[in-house]
Amino acid sequence: MERQEQEFSLWYLVIAGLATLVLQFYIGEAGVNTLAYSEFKSLLKAGNVRDVTLGETVVSGKLVTAGVEKVLPPDRAVVLKQATQPERAFTAIRVPDPGLVADLDAAHVRYAGQADARWIGTLLSWVVPVLIFFAIWSLLIRRIGGATGGVMEIGKSKAKVYLQQQTGVTFADVAGIDEAKIELMEVVDFLKTPERYRRLGGKIPKGVLLLGAPGTGKTLLARAVAGEAGVPFFSMSGSEFVELFVGVGAARVRDLFAQAEQRAPCIIFIDELDALGKTRSLNVAGGQDEREQTLNQLLVEMDGFDTNKGVIIMAATNRPEILDAALLRPGRFDRHVVLDRPDLKGREQILRVHVRNVTLAPTVDLGRLAAGTLGFAGADLANLVNEAALLAARKNKPAVDSDDFDEALDRIIGGLRSATGS
Repeated sequence: MERQEQEFSLWYLVIAGLATLVLQFYIGEAGVNTLAYSEFKSLLKAGNVRDVTLGETVVSGKLVTAGVEKVLPPDRAVVLKQATQPERAFTAIRVPDPGLVADLDAAHVRYAGQADARWIGTLLSWVVPVLIFFAIWSLLIRRIGGATGGVMEIGKSKAKVYLQQQTGVTFADVAGIDEAKIELMEVVDFLKTPERYRRLGGKIPKGVLLLGAPGTGKTLLARAVAGEAGVPFFSMSGSEFVELFVGVGAARVRDLFAQAEQRAPCIIFIDELDALGKTRSLNVAGGQDEREQTLNQLLVEMDGFDTNKGVIIMAATNRPEILDAALLRPGRFDRHVVLDRPDLKGREQILRVHVRNVTLAPTVDLGRLAAGTLGFAGADLANLVNEAALLAARKNKPAVDSDDFDEALDRIIGGLRSATGS
């Protein structure tokens, strides 16, 4: 909807500009006869001229159309006599004529001097196209640089900022990855009581890299750390740093870290780090590639800030093998937390988390269901619960029972049932 409103506003501006130029042309030229200077002098001597205004480059005034056939050529006289007005405006380009004032006095014509007043038309003819071009350019820059950004916002970070009460996730909402939770409790403890570590001269790791297959809960765990510690949470995808214009990604990295330092203690979370931190030797474009410059800026920022300010960087990826080695060295992402697919006990815990808001029948055995979901990650189990709830609602059941879970499991693993087999 926002894009359509911008397009309509642009067309309104274009139409208004064109209409202004057309009106200015027709209003300024309609009803005005343009005469050659020789014709003007002939009409002046014949007494057909009234109220002359002497401009710097133009002579204008009123023309009495009666009797012009005696002065002008027949074709020109016919054109003037077709007018219904007894007097008609005229203009003539002025040429050097020292005797013009004497001729006006001899014809007893009232005249006055005036500077050219056509600056409005000149202004419109220059300013309106410039404004139209600027509007089109601003709209293109806004779309390329981001929906919320204009020309001045293109280098701003597009990170989503969640306050501690807005993350809505704590460790109680994360199940099946107890080992990872234990490792990240140190980060939470540092954000809550940093004096305990500073007293002994210890430094918390600058970066924590979450590794795991898709759907294992990397993003959920990072948000849980922020919610558990009660600090702001900056969330941004790695692909959002890289744009068409060279240098934009580096500017966004600088802006992101500047905002984080102002809100410290806080957590910066970069999802899909492999989109930004790919090994630089794999970039075909070479040293001037936008992605490479953005990665270089990220490395510089991670070296330049102090964890004692309370800014922790977390990132997630499922392709650690393509990350640049400079990101993984000590002092940057020096702590790696691996999130494996949950075991039997972990799957049952995850199912219990996802069925909190689901009305279950007493016959549902989550332990049996967990045993039949070998290899499922957290996202797969959440999808299983949702599919079972949709099936039960479709059949107008009062609660979700075991048959719904079995059918949902068959649907996820084997696909839809054929129409002949139902």
